[in-house]
Amino acid sequence: MKDSETKKLLLIDDDPNLILLVKDYLEFNGYEVITANHGREAIKILEQDTPDLIICDVMMPEMDGYNFVQEIRQNPSLEWLPVIFLSAKGQSKDRIKGLTQGADVYMVKPFEPDELVAQVKSTLNQTMRLMGSSQKKIDPALRIQVPKSVELTPTETRVVNLVARGLSNKEISQELGVSQRTVESHVSNMLNKTGLHNRTELSRWAIQNELV
Repeated sequence: MKDSETKKLLLIDDDPNLILLVKDYLEFNGYEVITANHGREAIKILEQDTPDLIICDVMMPEMDGYNFVQEIRQNPSLEWLPVIFLSAKGQSKDRIKGLTQGADVYMVKPFEPDELVAQVKSTLNQTMRLMGSSQKKIDPALRIQVPKSVELTPTETRVVNLVARGLSNKEISQELGVSQRTVESHVSNMLNKTGLHNRTELSRWAIQNELV
């Protein structure tokens, strides 16, 4: 994240009308917005400029949102970037796929512009809290310390992944198709295993150990 007060957003969508509407609304709310029509164009932009957050359509020509996010998550200089997916597909399986593919937030079209702005603010704040100025520049003295012998089950790994992405226990239960009590049990078990005190520490530990 940059120190500049004005946050820069990269908006990717092949619908020119949506680009115009969303860009104007975000700029009205104080953001700087650069745009791309598809994933490959966005990759070229990212070679020259690094935004604070990416808003990306899922279904696009040339390179869709899934492949785009997979590519940036494999790039050490870009993998920390938060991504908000926009999609007309709103079923639970679609949201789960979007989140597991690497998006931080999954929003279903049509959406209220105010909701998008709120998600942008929330996601940027979450990124600032969890990663500071850069995920790759964590002071070793500030790293979360847990026993090296700690091992998570596959389900716990999925849960902590979503915790680190800022989802509540209720939202995680909906994404994974389990009860909220089951999610709370997994979180409690992980806190006991790691000796950590709360979800924030658990999130930081997950990010530092590349569990996200």
